[in-house]
Amino acid sequence: MVKTPQRYIRVHPKFKLNGIHYTIASLKTLAYECIKEGEPYEESVGNFLLDWLNDKSYVTVKTSGSTGAPKAIKIKKIHMFNSARATAKHFKLPEKTTALLCLPAEFIAGKMMLVRALVLGWHIDMAQPKSNPLDNVYRRYDFCAMTPFQLDNSLSRLHLLSKLIVGGGAISETLKKKLQGISTKIYETYGMTETVTHIAARRVNPKKKREGIIPFKALSKVSVHTDDRGCLVIKAPMVSSDPVITNDLVELETYKKFVWLGRVDNVINSGGIKLYPEQIEYKLSSMIQMPFFVAGIPDDALGEKLALFVEQEEEFAFAKAEYDVTDFEKYEIPKVVFSIPRFERTANGKLQRGQTVFKILKPLTKDI
Repeated sequence: MVKTPQRYIRVHPKFKLNGIHYTIASLKTLAYECIKEGEPYEESVGNFLLDWLNDKSYVTVKTSGSTGAPKAIKIKKIHMFNSARATAKHFKLPEKTTALLCLPAEFIAGKMMLVRALVLGWHIDMAQPKSNPLDNVYRRYDFCAMTPFQLDNSLSRLHLLSKLIVGGGAISETLKKKLQGISTKIYETYGMTETVTHIAARRVNPKKKREGIIPFKALSKVSVHTDDRGCLVIKAPMVSSDPVITNDLVELETYKKFVWLGRVDNVINSGGIKLYPEQIEYKLSSMIQMPFFVAGIPDDALGEKLALFVEQEEEFAFAKAEYDVTDFEKYEIPKVVFSIPRFERTANGKLQRGQTVFKILKPLTKDI
């Protein structure tokens, strides 16, 4: 007796991959071909397709490791199915939506692009997940997902995309300014592996300019509140059986809207003053063009002092006289600067703050 696949792993009759219709049987054949003969990124697609089409009720997914050691967690397929439907509803993406996959399928964001296509009946094409994924693309797509780094390297070809979601890191103020006036609808998303990618989004290049920070708006059937630390707690029963308690400090506007302030584990206590690195970086992003971040380092007088870390070979000088710091509070101005040839990053390019700081400070403290 042939086992009938559960509804969420059936292949939608309108689904196409690289222009070709597939059944479950032919998709398995393709997956084996990708694993045996494909490029590394195609091999990861093949592995995921086999995972999605097997009899298990879950998929094992690696977390990014941006805030700790990467780990493998089990994500229910029904939650991935529900997430795909929520994305389609929020961004108005019906069947036959043309989509471009340019994220690695080892991680949840790439996997979910494939799931959306499979269950919603999209026509999806694969592109190598590199820093400039649109370089060899010559047709238009309704939808795509990228990292901020990929977006920054694709500005001249964004006209090929109708809607774009960006995740895996914050979009800098400098990059946001470059996006204004672009016809592509670009959304910054908020989410994590545990919430099966995004549970909230905000438009970063709206037609009507608005003052202040645009809050994230939760997707359908998602609500948010804060715990006693001021950190976001997500209630999303369609994608997570339990509420997700985060380490993200937020300013709550409603049960559906919030402004992200930064990570609670990144907060710096300098002389009794709490500093939020992500907010300081937002101010600095219009002044510093190369990759950078700020963090607290030990200080005898203050406990911690604010340090600026810049990714470049030559020494970087941050002089108050050369920069407009009128919007900065007294303690938000970096006290020391470190120039580093290369930051520590995860396999999919996310900055590892703690590991980078440790790499710099360890030689300075080895004789203490």
